Amino acid sequence: MNEHPSRRSMLKAGAGAAAFANLNPRAVGANDQINLALIGGRNQGKGVALRHIKAGGHIATFCDLDEAILSATGPLLERAQGARPTYERDFRRVLDDRNIDAVIIATPDHWHTHIGLLACQAGKDVYIEKPLSQTISEGHMLRDAARKYNRVMQVGTQRRSGEHFMRAAEYVASGKLGKVCLVKAWMCQVRPSLGNPPDSEAPSTVDYDRWLGPAPLRRFNPNRFHYNWRFFWDYGNTELGNQGVHMLDVGLMGIQRMKNKEHMLPRHISGHGGIYWLDDAKEVPDTQVLTYDFGDLLLTWELRSFGDQDPIDGTRAGTGFHGTEGTLILDGSGWKVYDRKNQIAASMGATPLLHEANFLECVRSRKRPNADVEIGRLSTTLCHLGNICQRLGRDVRFDPETETFASDAEAAAMMSKQYRESYPLPKV
Repeated sequence: MNEHPSRRSMLKAGAGAAAFANLNPRAVGANDQINLALIGGRNQGKGVALRHIKAGGHIATFCDLDEAILSATGPLLERAQGARPTYERDFRRVLDDRNIDAVIIATPDHWHTHIGLLACQAGKDVYIEKPLSQTISEGHMLRDAARKYNRVMQVGTQRRSGEHFMRAAEYVASGKLGKVCLVKAWMCQVRPSLGNPPDSEAPSTVDYDRWLGPAPLRRFNPNRFHYNWRFFWDYGNTELGNQGVHMLDVGLMGIQRMKNKEHMLPRHISGHGGIYWLDDAKEVPDTQVLTYDFGDLLLTWELRSFGDQDPIDGTRAGTGFHGTEGTLILDGSGWKVYDRKNQIAASMGATPLLHEANFLECVRSRKRPNADVEIGRLSTTLCHLGNICQRLGRDVRFDPETETFASDAEAAAMMSKQYRESYPLPKV
């Protein structure tokens, strides 16, 4: 299979982008239209773009490698905003367009860092879907690039922009729960079987080699393509990075507020997981329990992909803060506090998640958004730490201050990864 673009062209793209970093002639004012480019529009990208339009943004360009997705999503965007976006298949041409103020990166996870780094170098603000990166090192690079090029970067952990989630974190930090010793995050769901289809030819509508990009070169398989890519190590971050990052992020937000400190990471990660239900093609756990030791409290993650009956603490996907004086249970429908007599002591209903509106506001003001790249990097790092524990099949100890594994060479090696030679990682 021919590999394109070439290694030289990727390096040239990086150098060219860096050459005009921060030279976008469009200085967005308070009343100016913000021109956005959507990169990846099949599933989550489509929804994020429509919410940006609703919040007042304009999708000027829609970029996707699959003609079928361009044809399906493009008309939806046109109807939503009353204007047809320009269609593009090469994200580098999007970054070359100096009329684009910001990009929405909603590709599979394995492309996030490459596009995010080049977007920062090209002077674009970035809304990047969760999880931020595929490795701990990539997260550092994206944070450093956003800071170096003075870019607004919002990570798609949208619960950071929900008022009831923010008020819950404030309640946890108030001390009314007493000493919080345990924070729980969980997901109870039913994932249908992927089956075991054979390899086949890629659809004629897609540039499959470029879809693979920095991932290993493999024959096309329908399970390793749209949506199901997230169940394979080459492209995704397991259910931790897919679903768990939302609930873990809420848990981390509460811990950060309690400690009045943003940089919070665990020192000891342990647990087990595996494929205990369906014998299909996926590579990642369908059942998992992890613990993150922060020194004076535990954060846990529980995954059930085999059933959503008997949901944990009454909700299929949530976060719980358990203290000596009370417990707060929180999900998308709101939160409740149970006192020591198991009576409801406080509660709040659901509020809108105004994440896209927050990003657009920050593109104008240059303030850091609710899920700034560093905040999103920390919750994504929790996912990476859990995945490293899972893949090694043992506990790992982590220095939360230096973000290193000390003498654990096996774990340290998993902080980064290899990329296809023709798709090298851009330099910050």
